[in-house]
Order: sequence, then structure tokens, then C-alpha cells
Amino acid sequence: MTWVLPAVQTLVIMIVLGNLPIGLIWLERRLLGGFQDRYGPNRVGPQGLLQPLADAIKLIAKEDWVPPFADRYVFVAAPAIIVVTVMLVFATMPFTAHIHVTDLNVGLLFFLAMASLGVYSIVLAGWASNSKYSLVGGLRAAAQMISYELPMGISLLGVVMLAGSFRLGAIVDAQRSLWFCLTQPVGLIIFLIATLAEAKRIPFDLPEAESELVVGYHTEYSSLKFGFFFVGEYLDIVLVGALTTVLFLGGWHGPWLPPLLWFALKMGVVIVLFIWVRSVLPRFRFDQLMDFGWKILLPLSLLNAVVTGFFALIAR
Repeated sequence: MTWVLPAVQTLVIMIVLGNLPIGLIWLERRLLGGFQDRYGPNRVGPQGLLQPLADAIKLIAKEDWVPPFADRYVFVAAPAIIVVTVMLVFATMPFTAHIHVTDLNVGLLFFLAMASLGVYSIVLAGWASNSKYSLVGGLRAAAQMISYELPMGISLLGVVMLAGSFRLGAIVDAQRSLWFCLTQPVGLIIFLIATLAEAKRIPFDLPEAESELVVGYHTEYSSLKFGFFFVGEYLDIVLVGALTTVLFLGGWHGPWLPPLLWFALKMGVVIVLFIWVRSVLPRFRFDQLMDFGWKILLPLSLLNAVVTGFFALIAR
């Protein structure tokens, strides 16, 4: 019966993750309203709490249409890929020492592999739609995500050197006395910027760019398939918050409070930071986006890895 506990944990995690995007949509709209000195949702339900539910019902009620000129099977499969890849990473996420489905020895490498597969969802959606707007959005996404995956991966080399392991649980245990955000501040900043670009959030939302591409790669999508892209985006934000907590903020470690509550609080701070960034920064031009990734973040991440390796050798 050793499978019972992992099965129960998997079911609970899937239920929580399935409902988190609804709560995050409300939180983001309320915070954006406060940041920008305007009203957020405040009519449907108390404090607008039922507004995301109303939006979900409206989305489900829309016609689930597949364009006659699209590649039907790829068109239908593309939205599911981004959700599946994010969910698979959460299967390796240690929320506490005892709450996790599995703590892989190569958990960090597994995350990087799933992040690389996530781009297929966007590229296939753009290509299968057989629309020039969708195709340009998909190509922008491919260029952007590949460009920012490199500094994101290299920024984590310092964490691996200090922890001596790719296992996420071991990385958290290595931060019992000192969080890696204090020893790896440059790596943390590069990781957060790169994951902003990976999640296609403002100021890196070039794959969508409503004013130029009519919503980009998912222009031809409607109903639940359209909604899956947004579920994947919000799950991406949650994943970044959880990973930042594990890799740089000491995971579940902290005084007085229960470990799971510490993990949730740290993750929530990162999520609010992402929402705040959206409220204050304008969108990059595409050439600025690429220049920033290749000419600034990549050299900085390499320099951070070299300096960390140097001091790690001295410490031995």
C-alpha cells in the first residue's frame, strides 16, 4: 500500500493547482487596480470574488470552434501541452520535507527539460492555426523562450555548486542556516527576469502583443482551448514562485510558523512581485528583448557561475 500516500498527495496537489488560476486572476486584477489607482472587480460577489467564476462560465459557454484551414489535431493538442508540462514539474516539487509526490535526484534538470518542452505548445499553436498573426506570435515565442532559457539555466549553476546536488529537497536542506538569495543575489535576479520572459509576462509579452498581432499565437482559439493557455500562464507564475522559494528563499525553513505556511508565504511574495512588475513596466520592443537576453543576461549569468565556482573552490 506504499502507493496510497503519493496518490493522495498527487490528487490534492492537482485539485489545488486546478483552482489556483481562478484565485490568481482575482488577486491580479485587484492588485492591478490598487497599483494603478483604479477600481478592480468589485461588483460580482463580495469584493468581486465571483468575477473569475463568471468569466470562466462565459468562456465555457462560447462556441468551441476549430478553423477549417487549421491542422485540427495539432490545433487541439497544443493548449494541453503547456498545462501538462507545468503539472509534471509540480510532481517533483517538495512543498515540505514530507509533502511531495516524488523528490527526484535530478529534479532541477527535470524542471529545465519541461521548460524547454513548454515552447512546443506556443509554436505548434501558431503553426497549426495557419494564420500569419498566429505564426508570427509563435515564432516570437520560440525566439524569446530559447534565448532566455540559456541565462535561466546558467543562473542556477551557482545554486547547484553551493548545494552539491540537483535534488530540490537537498537544495532546500542546504539553506537551513543561510538562504541562497543572500549568497546568489545576481543569480536570483537573472532567474526572476528570465522566468518572466519564459512565462511571457509583461514586459516580455511579445508573443501576444495585442496591439500588433491581435493576441498572437492564440488568435484563432476560443472557449476552453483559449482558456487553457491562460491556465498554463498562471500555473507558470505559481511554478516560478515555488521554484524561487525552493532554490533561493530556503523553501519551507523558517521560525515559529508551520513549514507549509512558510512555503506558501514566500511563494506568495514572488507572485505579488510578478503582478507588481506587470503594473509598472511597459512592453519591450522585440530587438530590445533579444539584446537584453543575449548581451546582458547571458554574460552576467556566465560571470556569476565563474565567480561562484572560484569562491566554492577556495572554500574547500
